Amino acid sequence: MPSLDHVDLELIAALSRDPRATVVALAEQLHLSRNTVQARMARLEKSGVFQSYERSISPAALGFPLQAFISIGATQLSLPAITEDLRRIPEVVEVHGVSGQIDLIALVACRDARHLFDVDARILAVPGVERTETQLVMSDAIPYRVSGLMELARRESRR
Repeated sequence: MPSLDHVDLELIAALSRDPRATVVALAEQLHLSRNTVQARMARLEKSGVFQSYERSISPAALGFPLQAFISIGATQLSLPAITEDLRRIPEVVEVHGVSGQIDLIALVACRDARHLFDVDARILAVPGVERTETQLVMSDAIPYRVSGLMELARRESRR
């Protein structure tokens, strides 16, 4: 990951506030040239700062109101293949490799409890998966965010 300077952090903050902002609008807002904004955005994109341009869409709006975290215990040598198999299960929204008693944690979105049971069975059928444990999502107490981290990074870059 690149080291982000004050201008990078201001650009990222502006994009966080308005992800659909044009390069021209960003340049005006940040008092930078259009070419500077384009060059910075290209560098940030190439270095992996921007994770996804996919819009955040509610699974419930698509007919999948039940979300759950499925903890997955697996054979260590099988983790890359397991990850690829999980990628092919459409209900798997994201997967993280974690430390501790489990190896992977998957967020899934399902229509109902029966659908969740079927998704869990498909995950258990993946070669190398040894066990699963499911926790239902009851609420989004704090949804995914990086605004606090951006503000902290911006303050620290001014020092």
